[in-house]
Amino acid sequence: MKRFLLPVGALVALAIWISAHTPSSENTVASDREWPEYLGGPDRSHYSALTQINTGNVQHLQVAWTYSAPDTGQMQVSPIMVDGMLYGVTAAVQPFALDAATGRQIWLFTGNKTKNGLSTSRGVTYWTDNKEDKRILFTAGEWLYALDARTGQPISSFGDGGRVSLKTGLGESAKNKFVISNTPGTIYGDLIIMPMRLSEGADAAPGHVQAFNVRTGQLAWVFHTIPQPGEYGYDTWPKEVFKNTEVGGANNWSGISVDRRRGIVYVPTGSAAFDFYGGNRKGQNLFANCLLALDAKTGKRLWHFQFVHHDVWDRDPPAPPNLLTVTQTGPDGRPRKIDAVAQVTKSGHVFVFDRVTGKPLFPIKEVSVPASDLPGETTWPTQPLPLKPAPFARQSLTDEDVNPYTANRDSLQAILRRVRKRLFDPPSKQGTLIFPGFDGGAEWGGAAVDPDGIMYVNSNEMAWVLTMVDAPKQDALAHLSTGARVYTQNCSSCHGTERKGNPKGGYPTLVDINQRHDRAYVHQIVSNGKGMMPGFTQLSAAEKQALVAFLFGDEKQEATAAPASKMPYLPYKITGYNRFLDDKGYPAISPPWGTLNAINLNTGEYVWKIPFGEFKELTAKGIAPTGTENYGGPVITAGGVLFIGATKDEMFRAYEMKTGKLLWQTQLPAGGYATPCTYEVNGKQYVVIACGGNKMGTKKGHQYLAFALP
Repeated sequence: MKRFLLPVGALVALAIWISAHTPSSENTVASDREWPEYLGGPDRSHYSALTQINTGNVQHLQVAWTYSAPDTGQMQVSPIMVDGMLYGVTAAVQPFALDAATGRQIWLFTGNKTKNGLSTSRGVTYWTDNKEDKRILFTAGEWLYALDARTGQPISSFGDGGRVSLKTGLGESAKNKFVISNTPGTIYGDLIIMPMRLSEGADAAPGHVQAFNVRTGQLAWVFHTIPQPGEYGYDTWPKEVFKNTEVGGANNWSGISVDRRRGIVYVPTGSAAFDFYGGNRKGQNLFANCLLALDAKTGKRLWHFQFVHHDVWDRDPPAPPNLLTVTQTGPDGRPRKIDAVAQVTKSGHVFVFDRVTGKPLFPIKEVSVPASDLPGETTWPTQPLPLKPAPFARQSLTDEDVNPYTANRDSLQAILRRVRKRLFDPPSKQGTLIFPGFDGGAEWGGAAVDPDGIMYVNSNEMAWVLTMVDAPKQDALAHLSTGARVYTQNCSSCHGTERKGNPKGGYPTLVDINQRHDRAYVHQIVSNGKGMMPGFTQLSAAEKQALVAFLFGDEKQEATAAPASKMPYLPYKITGYNRFLDDKGYPAISPPWGTLNAINLNTGEYVWKIPFGEFKELTAKGIAPTGTENYGGPVITAGGVLFIGATKDEMFRAYEMKTGKLLWQTQLPAGGYATPCTYEVNGKQYVVIACGGNKMGTKKGHQYLAFALP
């Protein structure tokens, strides 16, 4: 069953419930001049009603102020602005408040106990009682903190001295597992509903959705994304899976939207873990890979739709859904307005639903897909595909779809001929082309929608090759030292058996790491993670020490006395997350390598589509802009302008929303791999973007830049 839709009688009851449901206090400032919530508002529309900067004057933008954070590195932050204060976080996840008109620092919170860049963060959440209580909520490590928005001081009455653990409602099995959050929580009344990021291996914690009381930090409700006995969806898993001994995940990591008037939160959930083998979780696996509509007060499920059944491709929804209103022709032939929810996917599709009933607004077809030939695996026989809109990323490649500018065309074609590349071809030992790649298609930057129902979404067109191999059995590792065994089991998939990594693919070499970092730093990374690397909290202290000694090249053989890892055994592992690149590091497939798209969600038709980004050295040779891989989303305005950074060329651009015409661009000090924000203070409109760089091999940065008209 691909989705759950309410029967007619239940729909009537739901309508009565909605009309009677007491709307929550907004608990945020909703001024058109401000940017009070992540991605602009509870609908995650990325839209501003400001018009001071428009298509006629955007070419005159200049830097109004800069803020230099005290640390460097990747910043995926979309800042918020309330009451003249801009709130964000540094690369080391230290939240701050700035004067939004000047960039002057008001406060910087350095009191979290898990700082030093252990994770990326996409921002903070603002809450107020509309009186004197104003709070900033953010996460560091497993902790959700509450700060006074005016001073940056912890709210001592919140949780334990100003913080509460994100593991609170996950059960005993999550106690020693990796749990953090990259994405700001969503406010409904006095509740904050929290995303979580987990390990993607067999050691993953369960990804249940949790709501906490903003005033006290107490757990308010939990929705089990891996159902327990007696709960709907329990029979879509093996009976013991809910105990979380070998299967976890199904978490919301990408963010949540909320219809506050109706009291409904929209929660996209990720894949179950381990990502690429599900022999120990046979079945459809609800509520992994779903869009969940939940009662915001209680966490009760209202409806759901599953985008991928029994996911073995890591095809989790990458961004919060957009809430919008579309116009379609009703049964009587007259136009009717429908409040909708639209979800973009890594595969390059847009699914659009009636946000109250879950009814698809465009046809969705269950298509037959290839079966797995890995012993022990049982993939689902069908998968849902929307018939409209058409995908915004290519869905297939042939042997001829090789980069026409590459020098090693023959070897790349040989790889394309060898690997499996049909749509939904399962992971295999032969090698399976993942296209669009693991990061999309659409990615965490998300899509923007305007009041006319037009969606604007940037897309990656990067191919990756996934190859499965037999995992070494425990006795086959017995001859290794403890550190070498821990490395083989936990690290070699990304960094390689020889520790050389894949720098072009974003996985640094660990060779000679002792010449770049000290032991304390490496031990901290192993324990807590860094950037997109999870922390290995399941390892014992002795195992961590042995691993660091192995990486530093001075492990003694007697270290094998350390206890064996508690990581559940799975029969297969992957050879790494490998982008399909040519010998110069360019995408191995034909352009475009990144696109920007405008889609009319009233009709499902495209308004325009353009390549997004360029490699300047290729353009200098007379090659038309190819587009680049891109991370971070757009912001759109009533002034008719779309602002976006995101591209590997480290540019910040403004486009005409109606046509896709490039109106303005400027070089950033480092890549703007984040979604911008825009707001007005003292009669002046600003556009702000975080420039942390440090993705796709680009340099690190540490600045926030604000642009305005002279």
